[in-house]
Amino acid sequence: MFTGLVEDVGTVDTIRNEGAGVRFRIRAPHMAGDLVLGESVAVNGVCLTVISASQESFEVDVVKETLSRTTLGQLKINDPVNLERSLRPSDRLGGHFVQGHVDGVGRIESFSREETGNFRLTLHLPEDLRPFAVEKGSIAVDGVSLTIAKILETGVELAVIPFTLEHTTFRTKRPGDSVNVEMDLLGKYVYQFLKNQHAAEDSKITEEWLRQAGF
Repeated sequence: MFTGLVEDVGTVDTIRNEGAGVRFRIRAPHMAGDLVLGESVAVNGVCLTVISASQESFEVDVVKETLSRTTLGQLKINDPVNLERSLRPSDRLGGHFVQGHVDGVGRIESFSREETGNFRLTLHLPEDLRPFAVEKGSIAVDGVSLTIAKILETGVELAVIPFTLEHTTFRTKRPGDSVNVEMDLLGKYVYQFLKNQHAAEDSKITEEWLRQAGF
């Protein structure tokens, strides 16, 4: 479990094919020295397991399924990546609950500076993710916890403050770039609960109709 508050921006140092997937070595001198084998780290919002670590870098394995469902398969040497260690029970929850299980890949349509000095990001969402978007609700974009400012027909608008821009990979993002998206965990549970309730009610109506019809 994570919060969507990026701790460090690392750099992809090496990429090596490992049969069933790819092994990344990520240079992160401010974080790597504190990592232990087997712990979880969110890399651009994707929960991965540390398989080796030194004072300067750490390594993670990414299976083909994850490569195909996230933007990690597009990473190149020297690309920056957002990093966050897993949440401890004693930590402050400054962002929102983020699992590190990417729901889909979105696309940046526009990214512009407003008169206030903040930035406005327009994000295109896959159609199956749009029902989970709620105005003033939370969304994780490349592992960054953001608030939805406006619901659009094909996606959302997000407000990004200068601090977030400066301390994440957003400073390198341009229109057309793909990003990992994880919708709010609570919203997904509520949606699924209501969907199941609706299906159960429809089932009861159908059973009652069949009984009254003499079947």
